[in-house]
Amino acid sequence: MFYGLIQLSWFDATTAALPFITVALLQLLNAFLIDRPTRKVQKASELTTVASLLAEDDTTKTTAATTTNGKASAANGAENGKVQKQKSEHCEDHEDEDTLSLENLFPCDQSEIYASKKISFIIDEVIQTEANYVNNLRKGLKNYGQLGMRTDAPEVFKGAENRLCLLGNIEQILELHEKHILPLMLRNQRDLKSLFDEFAVFFDKNEFYCYVIFMMNKKASMQLRQEQRVWLQNVQNEINDKLGIDSFLVQPIQRLTRYPLLLQQFISEFYKSGISCKPVLTSVCKLETRMRRLLEVVNQAEDVPTIDEIAELNLAAQGYFRRATDFEAYHHRSRKKYAAKVFLFDRCLICTEVRKRRLAYRHRYEWSTLELQLNGSKSITVALRKHDAAPKLEYELTAQEASTVTQWLRCARKIIEIERVEAAMRGKFMLPMDLVLMVGAAIWLIWNYL
Repeated sequence: MFYGLIQLSWFDATTAALPFITVALLQLLNAFLIDRPTRKVQKASELTTVASLLAEDDTTKTTAATTTNGKASAANGAENGKVQKQKSEHCEDHEDEDTLSLENLFPCDQSEIYASKKISFIIDEVIQTEANYVNNLRKGLKNYGQLGMRTDAPEVFKGAENRLCLLGNIEQILELHEKHILPLMLRNQRDLKSLFDEFAVFFDKNEFYCYVIFMMNKKASMQLRQEQRVWLQNVQNEINDKLGIDSFLVQPIQRLTRYPLLLQQFISEFYKSGISCKPVLTSVCKLETRMRRLLEVVNQAEDVPTIDEIAELNLAAQGYFRRATDFEAYHHRSRKKYAAKVFLFDRCLICTEVRKRRLAYRHRYEWSTLELQLNGSKSITVALRKHDAAPKLEYELTAQEASTVTQWLRCARKIIEIERVEAAMRGKFMLPMDLVLMVGAAIWLIWNYL
């Protein structure tokens, strides 16, 4: 009876059924086309359970500081061109992840914030110093960006590689601030929540990793400038630059240190003024957290070039640098115990032995081959996974404090999880959502009009 009412032909039935069959086949392919490295990396999820007990206290406990102390620490923030880690102020409970609450979902009246003269002054200072920073970098590149083109320039300044050794990637830093950060501040100077939220996105996308690269080049640049001090001084006098190239190249470090200090002053005045605008406070605390963590990574990145055989390792192929931590290491195969510094990259773990003025390269392990076991609160076992055998013990890493192990495991856990997800995506044919919608629309059109 129904057949007589609908009157479907074989062509109609086949056309309508074909999209469903295609979608089902693609989903089956997604389930089975997982390469072998993915299955290996899935075991790395064991680290999540190992470190879960330590991951609950995800934020660093900090102590409150007055605005006076914040200003005093600004003078020492970039001492000797080395970034000093800053402690957050009043933000003891903020996390990386966005917190969903009614207070954060609905905008608050920010006029109360701008009514405070001190807070308005801090915001104006952030924007004004950002503009000055961009101008100073632009001026410094104009003065010292083409030293190799001078007729009297030494050979060590000629060529793209020597220019990169002297200046690092400061042009990349200038581009970031000139094209993105400064326009962001000017665009949102009357909407602080948007300013802080958009600023934090650049940290989430690793746009500020250019500062890590800049710090890795710091020692090579300082050595080159020291060797050519007389010639650089003559150039400085010729162009009538009162500060010189050293002052120019230390500005990125000074600026990166200045950001959290200004935010800490903002947070302090926010509490003192009794302003009730939690969405803005939440946003600024999250941004300050990201800045502090970047400062820590930038500070540790200075040790990366001191690794022996770093050129042979092809540093760019190791992925982003994430952390360097000091341990007392015991190597099971050689039965040797020594002071070690362990470097975490996105693609590998590198273990080095601490010597007087250098780091001796010892071993490199890809994350997919490792198993990490927590032994107590201050010790970690690094084991090498075998195909058809029990894991082989490689290192016993012992830290002086349990917090060091907590932070190290948290960082390693995030790296392994990202690697696991990326490995799981390899070998899979992903079905775009727009394709599914198009198939549904095609079925509806065929059913109603054909």
